Amino acid sequence: MDSYEILKKVSTGELSPEDGAELLKRQEYADLGFAKIDTDRKHRTGAAEIIYCEGKADEHLACIYRSMMNEYGEVFGTRASNSQYIAVKESVPEILYDPVSKILKYEKQGKEKKGLVAVCAAGTADVSVAEEASQTAEFLGCNISRFYDVGVSGIHRLISNIDKIRAANCVIAVAGMEGALASVIGGLVSCPVIAVPTSVGYGASFGGLSALLTMINSCANGIAVVNIDNGFGAGFMASQINRLAVR
Repeated sequence: MDSYEILKKVSTGELSPEDGAELLKRQEYADLGFAKIDTDRKHRTGAAEIIYCEGKADEHLACIYRSMMNEYGEVFGTRASNSQYIAVKESVPEILYDPVSKILKYEKQGKEKKGLVAVCAAGTADVSVAEEASQTAEFLGCNISRFYDVGVSGIHRLISNIDKIRAANCVIAVAGMEGALASVIGGLVSCPVIAVPTSVGYGASFGGLSALLTMINSCANGIAVVNIDNGFGAGFMASQINRLAVR
């Protein structure tokens, strides 16, 4: 029961003001002892809390997933390992794991998807980050067009898809090495571009720092940059831009 439902029941007399106030207090977060689930986040921001799995103990993660499933009927987590998937599946049998993106999720069937986000990856080595971005935006209600292995070393691959990319409300450009893909796309589309530097590359790429600096210093307009390998951050931001575009 969300805040609106609680207030509605108080207004109709189904709940006393005292009981309503107590339930509203509980709505702010669910205290699991080792973690506090932000159950009010979806009401405040439009999206429920998403779980960062890496570093969490298996038993804690399983409990968090079960709590989120009970609250929302679906759950989404990033940077999960296969061992975490096995542990969570014992508590949430319907959970699904994608070893490429390392996303551990269960999504309600038949969810409406709106608008369009294009996700472009320079090379196949960037696909894990691109899929984190794609699946995050999909979970948050976006239609996704994927354009993978369209880096600037074979720019004809990008140009041959540019009309489809231009149809999107937002583009996510994922690239390692020198990170030039975002600048090229930024000069070809009229919508916002979210650049995601990846840690792909040889020694002088400095684990993605070279791509990050290229993207930050882009001369193309309309480009915003997230942190290295942060596909989730790009997917979330793209979903917010897309949501505004389809209002």
